[in-house]
Amino acid sequence: QVQVVESGGGLVQEGGSLRLSCTVSGRVFRIDDMNWYRQAPGKQRELVADISTGGRIDYADSVKGRFTISRDNARKTVYLQMDSLKPEDTGVYYCNVEEFSDAGVLRGDHWGQGTQVTVSS
Repeated sequence: QVQVVESGGGLVQEGGSLRLSCTVSGRVFRIDDMNWYRQAPGKQRELVADISTGGRIDYADSVKGRFTISRDNARKTVYLQMDSLKPEDTGVYYCNVEEFSDAGVLRGDHWGQGTQVTVSS
């Protein structure tokens, strides 16, 4: 069974920084995209940043220039460095990974339990 576990959330003042980590464990084949989503209270879940196996990276416009996504394929871990945090960055941050078979067939879309990030003004 595949497990996805996030860590690194917390309470920080506006302008501060946090670093989130997400590690995949268990029997997993090939991991392709690794993504960070967030959900603010009363809002829909949104994609914050994603990174492919080959290193292609995309960010939501709201976090460009402030957040940095990276991954360690050997450790099956993805990171999200969040700088210059704003109160509107507050929410639950979720890690999502796409698992493929060796033949390139999607095997699973796995989610973590989420980690709370709160930015105070």
